Amino acid sequence: LSRRVFPDPVSPQVAAFTALELDSTLATALCERYAETPTVTVVEGDATAMPFEDDRFSGAISFTMLHHVPTTTLQDALFAEVRRVLRPGGLFIGSDSVASPELADLHVDDVYNPVDPAGLQDRLEIAGFVDVAVDWHDFGWRAHARRSD
Repeated sequence: LSRRVFPDPVSPQVAAFTALELDSTLATALCERYAETPTVTVVEGDATAMPFEDDRFSGAISFTMLHHVPTTTLQDALFAEVRRVLRPGGLFIGSDSVASPELADLHVDDVYNPVDPAGLQDRLEIAGFVDVAVDWHDFGWRAHARRSD
């Protein structure tokens, strides 16, 4: 579930891959790119209010896009939505950059709301995840968590 989806490395490893894309132009481009790949489905939509039923997915991924979600409240809504659409025991994997002046400079005309990895475990647990692990260094963070049963 990413603003800029690159399913090529993931889609061959899974029976089905659904990409959720907020931007209509990018969603159209992804639909065209994967038109001949029956295991990839592209849906235009908002990850803070997903158009999917509860318990639909066995896993969800988010790579380098959470800093484009404009507020912490909406980021938390996204985490809650991921939890909702995951099956019990489903895995969420995410990563993003750590805040820096250099990255802020790259986002002058774009949303830039980086996630503080130091508080991410608590935020994911509040959203209903268990077995949360977050680690980071000066440039980025990664996390994984499971939906509680």
